[in-house]
Amino acid sequence: MFQNLRKHFADHLAERRTRRSRLVSKDGQCNIKLGHVEEKNRMAFLSDIWTTFLDMRWRYKMTIFNVVFLGSWFIFAVFYYVIAYVHGDLLEFDPPQNHTPCVFNVFGLTSAFLFSIETQMTTGYGYRCITPECGIAVIVVVVQTIVGTFINAFIGGIMVAKFARPIKRTKTITFSKTAVIGNHEGKLCLFIRVANLRKSLLIKNYIYGKLLKTTVTPEGETIVLDQVDIDFVVDAGKENMFFICPLTIFHIIDSSSPFFDMSMDTLAQQEFELVVFLDGTMESTSTCCQVRTSYLPKEIQWGYRFAPIASKSKQGKYSVDFSNFNKTVAVPTPHCAFCFLDEKGHGEEPKKGYDNAAFQHSTETPTDDIEM
Repeated sequence: MFQNLRKHFADHLAERRTRRSRLVSKDGQCNIKLGHVEEKNRMAFLSDIWTTFLDMRWRYKMTIFNVVFLGSWFIFAVFYYVIAYVHGDLLEFDPPQNHTPCVFNVFGLTSAFLFSIETQMTTGYGYRCITPECGIAVIVVVVQTIVGTFINAFIGGIMVAKFARPIKRTKTITFSKTAVIGNHEGKLCLFIRVANLRKSLLIKNYIYGKLLKTTVTPEGETIVLDQVDIDFVVDAGKENMFFICPLTIFHIIDSSSPFFDMSMDTLAQQEFELVVFLDGTMESTSTCCQVRTSYLPKEIQWGYRFAPIASKSKQGKYSVDFSNFNKTVAVPTPHCAFCFLDEKGHGEEPKKGYDNAAFQHSTETPTDDIEM
């Protein structure tokens, strides 16, 4: 039992260290710390208050919204209380029977607070209402109504925009946990699988990658997070993919690829991060969104390919089995790109067969929850 707990704790610490070492997490979040930002640049966050609130976490956002509402109610309640105090409307002054107050039934700070809430949050009055006795009270009611309208519009807009952010749509676009390197139509390629979990499509898709690593220039300059472009293609086309079912994208490892000098034995010792981007437009809202993920060297498997997940029954029904989405299968692959170009290198690995049963006609209609 203690050995299992120790192993679980060690795995948890290793996962946390890996998460810190990533620039982009598996779910697309950017992990970078901005330090020593000048004060004038920090004030730019306040000038762009709309984006600041959109990027803010829900717990901070709701706390600020509650403080703003309560603060505005209390501030105007103080104004009504002062007006009632000056006009002698409070019970402590024992106003006569024929006395006309500025606001009916405001006898203290608590009743002034209730009147402030009613003024800002409703369109009519009940037990407490304004009178034309005090012009300043009428002005305060008008000002509070205008301020309350702006507050409601701003907070309502922030809430709607927060719920409608494209980042929520990206949660239903998933990448494979690992990437694989294998053969494809006579070429050595790096493969990544991506799937859309919704039936609503992404249109105008464009997929590309960046290889992030530390490089040293011939002049001796060290460049941290040097970015190298990685081109990905798919059999369905690089752009405007018909993204209705899971697709396998691949990068051709040729002489211009940064993976050309790597091999099966040296891949794990490399220090880089492969960041993959998928840009698209949501069909339902015509809003652009971007999905990101990253792969470290230990998350790239050399000499594998993805298991098939799509099938078709005799009745012509297409289905996708997501239990095989991250499953990989070993295939004969040269140890390096140089070996691949050398015909002798093709025979270094024993051939391994794999029965592609997923593309056989099934005898029964698929009953999977996810159907195309």
